[in-house]
Amino acid sequence: MTLFSELGLIEPLSRAVTAEGYTTPTPIQAQAIPPLLQGRDVLGIAQTGTGKTAAFALPILQKLATEKRRATPKGARALILTPTRELACQIADDFTVYGKHVGLRRAVIHGGVSQNPQVNTVRNGVDIMIATPGRLLDLIEQRHIDLSAVEVFVLDEADRMLDMGFIRDVRAIVARLPVARQTLMFSATMPEGVTSLVNTLLRNFVRIEITPQSTTVERIDQKVMFVTRDNKRRLLDHILQDGAVARVIVFSRTKHGANRIAEQLQKSGVRSEAIHGNKSQNARQKALDAFKAGNVRVLVATDIAARGIDVDGVTHVVNFDLPMEPESYVHRIGRTARASADGAAISFCDGEEISQLRAIEREIRRDVPVDADHPFHVEGLGAHGAGRGPGPKSHRGGRPQQNRGPGRGHKGKPRHQQRDGQRSERPWNNHAA
Repeated sequence: MTLFSELGLIEPLSRAVTAEGYTTPTPIQAQAIPPLLQGRDVLGIAQTGTGKTAAFALPILQKLATEKRRATPKGARALILTPTRELACQIADDFTVYGKHVGLRRAVIHGGVSQNPQVNTVRNGVDIMIATPGRLLDLIEQRHIDLSAVEVFVLDEADRMLDMGFIRDVRAIVARLPVARQTLMFSATMPEGVTSLVNTLLRNFVRIEITPQSTTVERIDQKVMFVTRDNKRRLLDHILQDGAVARVIVFSRTKHGANRIAEQLQKSGVRSEAIHGNKSQNARQKALDAFKAGNVRVLVATDIAARGIDVDGVTHVVNFDLPMEPESYVHRIGRTARASADGAAISFCDGEEISQLRAIEREIRRDVPVDADHPFHVEGLGAHGAGRGPGPKSHRGGRPQQNRGPGRGHKGKPRHQQRDGQRSERPWNNHAA
């Protein structure tokens, strides 16, 4: 068994790691850190919650601390590009913890807040820059940031970056980096569409795949509940009556839906907060901090905000709406069963979501077990798709299912406009990534 003490980390990093109680690296850390310390490019594929951040943060900190160079004005020696504000802040916090004894300067660049403090921070150059694509490009175009001297580039959550429509921004940022650099790509899943980006960015790289592609965390107890759309809210109330459902993340497909769920839970006496792309960064961080501190029982989130939710002790993830992209299911349920804990993922599925459930099951290469032990179960709903036995429909508890057509909020818009405003989250407004 490999120990952190055997990975060749310098003493200040070893001391910081030991202070956090880490003795044995996770598989992605044990396999990625040695080639990264050698200066190799790395493609790392591992399930969420397996310690990817430390796998790239520790080698970067060691390189910058041992190779003494001064950052150029408006520049950075290491650039970590990530899709969401929350994830950028989480990564920055990890760099602070691991690097507290090496004295390196960092900056976090993201939208939703004034750019002035960020501009002031990078004016004289920083060692480490953690950024989201929109705000970073905006500051580059304003000539507040210069990437020509970056030594290490990390593209984190590469699959999500592509899914959110940031591929053009990523390529524009890469075009401003020096050719001579070390490049790292880390991702929880690796869809085929990422291949061209890998071939463009990485040279003579080491591929590390800890688990089969798109396999979900084995410690998570997954189940699906068939329910009419009208009864989803009642089913959520029913689930929350169980005291064991103690710290919960509920996923909504839309921002409006997230707000509505959180407001209704509050009225029912369940402490809840919503985070999504329309919330200011301060509001999102305040809600996340309250959830981490245990002051909020339920955090209602959209996919775009979920990647920065790294909270130990999340007992349950509830997919109030099934995701449109099956890969998102893996990321969603990965918010539980973190730090070697167990967890549960419950997915609500109405008649219009059967095709999404089937796509998820193909993605994870297994059937999601059906839980019919609730008062709103719709018998035989799963028979609408392949792989489930036939059965008559009934409506025990609650109102009968209505043929309502597409859900509110679709209004005939293209799918990319329906997903949490991802393509509109640009740096010139408060919804910036």
